[in-house]
This record gives sequence, structure tokens and C-alpha cells, in this order.
Amino acid sequence: MGSDKEWGRIQRHRRVRKKVTGTAERPRVAVHRSLKNLFVQAIDDIAQKTLVSLSSLDKEFVKVAPKKGKATAADQMGGLFASLLKKKGIQKISFDRGGYLYHGRVKALAEAIRKNGIQF
Repeated sequence: MGSDKEWGRIQRHRRVRKKVTGTAERPRVAVHRSLKNLFVQAIDDIAQKTLVSLSSLDKEFVKVAPKKGKATAADQMGGLFASLLKKKGIQKISFDRGGYLYHGRVKALAEAIRKNGIQF
């Protein structure tokens, strides 16, 4: 496996996943953060389906992405993701930060989603 830090994150994520589940009305929004990119998806755990997904590698995001700063890119991504959720008729979510600290890119993403009218 990877580093001890990554192993700890995976353990934290497993512990949280025992309690956090997503439904069609209130999907789980899972975040994955790599060194360069950010991935976010809304998941209905009961039907085992991904309802909405967005990545910092997607063409629609690359068009509007700022050229500098990963946190500002995460902020932009949150706004775009919130609009995709609204198109699907989703107003409430369960935020699953994936074992990452609520800090930096994860925090910027969450606050941008919240600022654009999605409740969690």
C-alpha cells in the first residue's frame, strides 16, 4: 500500500462510510483529492448509481477553470457542481470528505457548493 498518511486517510474514510449513506433524495457527495486534481461525485448508495460527477480534468470544467491556484479551482468546481446538482433536482446532500481534512481544496469545494444553494 501507499504511505502511512494515505493508509490513515483510507481508514478514516472506511470508518465514516459505515455511517454515511446516500439516497436518491439526499445523495452522498464523495470527494477524492490527488496531488494535481480533484474529483467529486454524487452517489445514490441504495441504487448503487452515480447521479452526477465532475472532475478537474473534465472538458466543461477546464474551459472555466482559473489558471492559478488549486483552491480557487476547487471553488469554481463547487459552483459548477452545484449547478449540475440543481439540474438533476437535488437540493440536499450528505458531504463525504473521503477522510481528508476539512481544509484547503476540500473546504473551498464544500463552501462553494453551500454558497450556491445546496444544503448539507
